[in-house]
Amino acid sequence: MTLSQRLLEYIQACFTAIWIESAEHDDALREIAQMCRDQDWKLCTWNVDAGLQIPGSEQPADAGGNDPLAAIRAINALATPDSSALLVLDNFHRFLQSAEIVQALAGQITAGKQNRTFIIVLSPVVDIPTELEKHFVVVEHELPGREQLEEIARDIATEDGELPEGDALETVLDAAAGLTRYEAEGAFSLSLVRHAEINPESVWELKSGMLKKSGLLSLHRGSEKFADLGGLEALKSFCLRAMRRQGHRDPLRRPRGVMLLGVPGTGKSAFAKALGHETGRPTLTLDVGALMGSLVGQTEQNIRRALRITDAMAPCILFCDELEKALSGVASSGQTDSGVSARLFGTLLTWLSDHESDVFFVGTCNDISKLPPEFARSERFDSVWFLDLPSVQQKRAIWRIYIELFGLDAKQPKPVDADWTGAEVRSCCRLAALLDVPLVEAAQNVVPVARTAHESVERLRSWASGRCLDADRPGIYTRNPNTGTVKPGRKVRRGDPSNN
Repeated sequence: MTLSQRLLEYIQACFTAIWIESAEHDDALREIAQMCRDQDWKLCTWNVDAGLQIPGSEQPADAGGNDPLAAIRAINALATPDSSALLVLDNFHRFLQSAEIVQALAGQITAGKQNRTFIIVLSPVVDIPTELEKHFVVVEHELPGREQLEEIARDIATEDGELPEGDALETVLDAAAGLTRYEAEGAFSLSLVRHAEINPESVWELKSGMLKKSGLLSLHRGSEKFADLGGLEALKSFCLRAMRRQGHRDPLRRPRGVMLLGVPGTGKSAFAKALGHETGRPTLTLDVGALMGSLVGQTEQNIRRALRITDAMAPCILFCDELEKALSGVASSGQTDSGVSARLFGTLLTWLSDHESDVFFVGTCNDISKLPPEFARSERFDSVWFLDLPSVQQKRAIWRIYIELFGLDAKQPKPVDADWTGAEVRSCCRLAALLDVPLVEAAQNVVPVARTAHESVERLRSWASGRCLDADRPGIYTRNPNTGTVKPGRKVRRGDPSNN
């Protein structure tokens, strides 16, 4: 339903106090004015700069200029027995700290039920005083949908060849999802100036700046590909196949996301970033630490706002790294932070279960035992995957990728890489290029995490066996005891067979 359709229902039902949450006041006012013309209702608007105005009327409005109290009382002069009168107060949340204004509003809201006068507050935030909470109904002015975004694009791109068609147009509309009408107009115009056509790159640039302003999410638009990741074939195949359902009309048939558990350095974060490039979706990175606020209720407001932005930017991928560190204090939240972490965690859990937007969630974790058990239950994710140390064949592919990336000699001997992760192979290649030494010599500066954190890695692999899907091969991950790591420092002295 459009904003005017919802307002029409509330006004016909005689809700005399309506709060409209909107980031685009001019567009909202146009809809309200058109509704009043269609219904033959009286309309007046007030803001602190222009004072009281009656759109489309030659009758001057005299209500004390920029005095908000005089504007509230002036609405009664427009009331007639056979019609309704609407007063739109623009950005009026700035004046609701005054006891006189709150009392005047309460009286006018009650009187409006008799003379059919309606108070409409237009504001970018919902900040209703306690005295008026029960009087107001809240209506959200939705961001433009695909049809309206396409209409805006066609109004701007009026020459032949400036607006793409078919799948290319769908990509542009996907990129513009979550922008306001004003921001979409700016992005499309910028694209025309730069490229003489509308393409998604300029739209992504503007959207990235919008996310930086919020400070809650960041947008990743990289060139990573699955070809840059050795192994993980089962995980790659599953995600690509599941995400063919993106954009399905039935939310129940859309993919929900995956949880990636694994040894540090096995490519969990790199996979999440490459997935966005492979599927043509932007990757939004959620930093849980940035959600924490110093004021009471600010953290909860931040997580709700971040998830609302994510829903508005669908279709996209939401990536949350190192979840066990971000949510490690949930169990003791009541004693340490008055329950803030627990409420943040609960909001995220609810969203994971109930969201119907086309958002694919990718969470990574190095130690799932630190997460509450309800986090990984079914239907929050499509599956939980374990990324183990790469096999010999996978390490061959990883060596080949990074030797080529850093411009090294592919024929030179490689160091012993038992228990190495992909990150350690990359580190060895980078050090060889940085120090201008052979790979074998550079390897002397690399100590694998499977040895520095031997106990925790072994505990993690043992926990995952039989509980997670294998990222390399189809089916449940089962640890092969013959491929386990050797504890550091263990030496076996073999006897001389000639002495027997």
